[in-house]
Amino acid sequence: MDYTKRQITKIAREANKLTIRMMKDEGVGSGEFDLIHLVRHNPGISQKEAGHILNMDKGAVARRVVALEQKGYMIRQENPADARSRLLYATPKADSLKNSKATVEGAFYTWLLEGLSDTQRDTFCALLEQLYHRSKVESRSGFPHLYERLNHAEVYPDEEF
Repeated sequence: MDYTKRQITKIAREANKLTIRMMKDEGVGSGEFDLIHLVRHNPGISQKEAGHILNMDKGAVARRVVALEQKGYMIRQENPADARSRLLYATPKADSLKNSKATVEGAFYTWLLEGLSDTQRDTFCALLEQLYHRSKVESRSGFPHLYERLNHAEVYPDEEF
């Protein structure tokens, strides 16, 4: 049974709505931001690799990269190992966009927590830290426990997803 009612996801979705509105003011869509984020964390990634990770076809990645280059968020450089491919790099303008996204999210979560007492906030944040750590350990190990659970058991048979 999902005791959380997926409320962590729902709160994150609301924060994302605000972030998307703010990013639009900078001329960046959510799909473009996903590519910027990927390239910032993987400088020198090829367009082909980016498409694979983001589940986008080659043409869509190329169009998005061209748009981001024109907006000054990304540059392409020839791949020294393969002249047919291009490597992607974020620009300093992309780095400042990341900071503004973090600022918007931080403001949202700060506002949200203002409705709690100091004790409630501290307890919530301590529990959230535990859950975050557990999720990262599972993710970094390839989700073995969740794959096992989802592939070999009836998970929440009477719940709607």
